[in-house]
Amino acid sequence: MDFDGFDWDKGNRDKCQQHCVPIQEIERMFDRPVVILPDKDNPSGEQRHRAIGTTPEHRGIFVVFTLRDRHGSTLLRPISARYMHKLEVENYEKTYPYISDRQAS
Repeated sequence: MDFDGFDWDKGNRDKCQQHCVPIQEIERMFDRPVVILPDKDNPSGEQRHRAIGTTPEHRGIFVVFTLRDRHGSTLLRPISARYMHKLEVENYEKTYPYISDRQAS
């Protein structure tokens, strides 16, 4: 996925950190292969996506985000983030073995 940077403000920063996911880990997840899926449960009408991936330390993260155009740049705006639960990690590794690198560690 191509984007030029991240769009952070107090609102989405606080929401993402509710689940103790540091901003740096969210950003670093997008430096690695991720699975991008549409987010069907969005009542606001804004086009949102779900990203599933891992940190460099192999910890699974689930991020809901949208893309925003700002002055000719496309910015990724995280809406919420949390670490994946054990069963989610197992499903991720089974469903996306070509992306998941936890099995190799």
